[in-house]
Amino acid sequence: MTPSALRCAACGNRTRFDVYETVRRRRFAHYTLGGDVTVEEEEILDHAVERVVCRWCERSDAIEAEPGEAEPIDAGSDETEPGEPEPDDSG
Repeated sequence: MTPSALRCAACGNRTRFDVYETVRRRRFAHYTLGGDVTVEEEEILDHAVERVVCRWCERSDAIEAEPGEAEPIDAGSDETEPGEPEPDDSG
């Protein structure tokens, strides 16, 4: 997941970022005979933040998650997403 608060250490930006993400999801879509669609259920199967770029200075190597706010920006996170079963360590 993308952290809720970001900061660019290079220029101080806290408000404008391009977030490049890959999301794989399952959706239950309800289509009406008139062609309207409503998504009634959605499950995120896989989510990865590939990179975050500062809109002010265009750097991606200086982006930080604000301390105490949210998880770090790491596309390779081993954390379990909400709704996923916890790994079984009982061996």
